[in-house]
Amino acid sequence: MKQTTAKLNHLHIAPRKVRLIADGIRGLRVNEAEAQLMFRPQRSSGPLLKLLRSAVANAKNNEKLDADKLVVKSIFVDQGPVMKRFLPRSMGRATPLLKRTSHVTIILEEGAVAAVPRFNINVSKKIKKSKEKSKPAKLKTEKKEEMKKEVQKPKEKVGFFKKIFRRKSV
Repeated sequence: MKQTTAKLNHLHIAPRKVRLIADGIRGLRVNEAEAQLMFRPQRSSGPLLKLLRSAVANAKNNEKLDADKLVVKSIFVDQGPVMKRFLPRSMGRATPLLKRTSHVTIILEEGAVAAVPRFNINVSKKIKKSKEKSKPAKLKTEKKEEMKKEVQKPKEKVGFFKKIFRRKSV
């Protein structure tokens, strides 16, 4: 079976936290793993989703593998370098803070049969806004005036009794 690998080095999240998410997608089909990562609230699911998509793109373009047959064969998280910082405490003491990093490696393998995907994932692409220099200024001002007319509502006259009964009682 053909395999493809993708690595993510120096992720600024502790390996213990990343392993919780990585264990959840091990052995899943790529489509299901992507769906799992999209709806996880943990912070490490975003970088892992990006890594998974990168591995799928590598498999498609470099290895010429079928994306529907890909399975997450293994994913492992190793400890990266630790940044050491210090927090000042009372009486001139200092407490060490260890800011841990992670190295993540994902290996995708082509399965025997392409399974029917359980999820349909639509990836939205960012569209750059073009500058509206070609439109005349009249159209822009007309749209603004229409918006103002919709927002403004006629004020109703408040009667004497409404003023009296709206007051706070003492």
